[in-house]
Amino acid sequence: MSQPEKIEFQTEIRQILDLVIHSLYTHKEIFLRELISNASDAIDKLRFEALTHHDWAPKGGGKIRIETDAAANTLSVVDNGIGMNREELISNIGTIARSGSKEFLKAIADRQNAPPELIGQFGVGFYSAFMVADRVTILTRRAGEEKACKWESAGDGTFTIEEGEKPETGTTITLHLKRSKIDDIVDSGEAESDREPDFTEEWKIREIVRKYSDFIQYPVTMMVQRDEPAMDAEGKPVPGAAMVKVVKEETLNSMKALWARPAKEITKEEYQEFFKHLAHDWQEPLSTIHFSAEGLLEYQALLFIPGHAPFDIFTPERHHGIKLYAKRVFIMDDCKELIPEYLRFVKGLVDSADISLNVSRETIQQNRQIVQIRKRLVRKVLDTLSEMKEKNREEYIKFWDEFARVLKEGFFTEDEHLETLKSLLLFETSADPEKYSSLSEYVSRMPAEQKEIYYLTGESRAALENSPHLEALKAKNYEVIFFTDPVDEFAVRSIGKFDEKPLKSAAKGDLDLGATEEKKPEESAKYSSLIEFLTGRLKEQVREVRLSKRLKSSAVCLVMDESGMAAHVEKLMRQNNQAIPAQKRILELNPEHPLTEKLQKMFDENRGDPRLSDYADLLYGQAALTEGVPLPDPVKFANLVARIM
Repeated sequence: MSQPEKIEFQTEIRQILDLVIHSLYTHKEIFLRELISNASDAIDKLRFEALTHHDWAPKGGGKIRIETDAAANTLSVVDNGIGMNREELISNIGTIARSGSKEFLKAIADRQNAPPELIGQFGVGFYSAFMVADRVTILTRRAGEEKACKWESAGDGTFTIEEGEKPETGTTITLHLKRSKIDDIVDSGEAESDREPDFTEEWKIREIVRKYSDFIQYPVTMMVQRDEPAMDAEGKPVPGAAMVKVVKEETLNSMKALWARPAKEITKEEYQEFFKHLAHDWQEPLSTIHFSAEGLLEYQALLFIPGHAPFDIFTPERHHGIKLYAKRVFIMDDCKELIPEYLRFVKGLVDSADISLNVSRETIQQNRQIVQIRKRLVRKVLDTLSEMKEKNREEYIKFWDEFARVLKEGFFTEDEHLETLKSLLLFETSADPEKYSSLSEYVSRMPAEQKEIYYLTGESRAALENSPHLEALKAKNYEVIFFTDPVDEFAVRSIGKFDEKPLKSAAKGDLDLGATEEKKPEESAKYSSLIEFLTGRLKEQVREVRLSKRLKSSAVCLVMDESGMAAHVEKLMRQNNQAIPAQKRILELNPEHPLTEKLQKMFDENRGDPRLSDYADLLYGQAALTEGVPLPDPVKFANLVARIM
């Protein structure tokens, strides 16, 4: 047998170990939930692999066994799942490659006490073992391989790995528990309140399994000792005989397929605990969707809308949350084909009796049953969100604050349910800084003469509510929508119109606010020569110079044409190293502003006045700053301002 090889954990793993060892969590019992969930996942993976490697199937079915040794103060979790080889042990446990360690550390960096959901949410559940153990040993053998491996660590920044002896496939994780016995506490001089719960006691194990892992589909067993009547050779109780102690294996969890039970028989608490197991989440879901389909296609679906967004929801390697089962046999963990990208926050499972056990990633995209199920799931989720929005606005706002950016992706990809997505939209408006509004609510407040739904996109409400683009709209008491997500600039193009009223950007194109706002012919003639001069002077910066119908108090602003991109989006894309062609905007002058009149007078008196060129540059600089467009020459602009001052 090889000698143990000592290896250091990666830096982020060492930081996590330091956190959990020093009692980051108050709910330390969750370590068992995490280890049982990992064992269940390992059996799922083996059953899937066994579809093509028939001799790998777990003998007697999948099983998870808990073993305790009070004398040695150890607890072991044993499974007959897929197991791991040496490389997988190092990759899954010793490095950051397979965990959310960086995101986990980032999430708790500014928090005194991290909530217990984080340990499971970030995929670092194994390390919770060190909350209750001084030392952890893993003995594992991967399916299809002859050699076993032994991994061990005291959570001190290093671990050892060597060959081990294990006759069967699977994994045994043994925790050498911290001090828990009262006698040990007394001997050490510590207070009784400082001792750990005794995780070798049967009642404690039962309590934890029933609380967190009752719905695991594989039996979680434990050897227990019972006092039973003495039996004769025929198996009948012996009259008057003393009770005898019998050691027997008992199953601790119900193993009930929750999704297969009628919804009316399931309590809210049962749904919540199942969600926590399924999603590795400590918080309650916002909503539960449980239904069955019968007829030509039979399946059960149990879906959850979580209360918060997972850390990886915007990362390319993100996971969807829908598991696929066929006749209660696990098929795949991350079935992207069951739910569209814009609903990827949904967690849950689908179990169908009509899907082949041999379905694969390659064939599932063309699977007719999957396509039908997907359509129903999408409809159910959107209907649930619509009902939440109408009947429980407070809960819907919680959802919106967490998942709005994801849901809005549907505007780029969805045709069938586009109208529903429009109705789910929430936003801030110029009418009320404290409340969200919907499109239907906005339309209900529109004056009779208003023909378009006005909006403005930008980085924040503060950056938008004083925008010069709003001046004419404010003068007419027209409400303006503030879209502040980067994705809004693109989503609004797909929205197009609502209730037959087109959406119109206050910062793009020309504003048609009625005949009273039209430029007077004499104004166009009066300023034509100045407009021509400014157009020539600023030809490198702007596409056009024109008189404005949107300005009331400001002298100047920049406007995009209808298909142009907002400045804040252009800036964001450049920051992400995306190649964006230079966009020339339209410079609009306020014909009623004293500055415009003064410039025209200067131009009429002396067209060669050198100050006119400087003033033209200052006008553009002023408009660019207001719009958030980079100045072509900031130093020159600052010098011009200083000179005039």
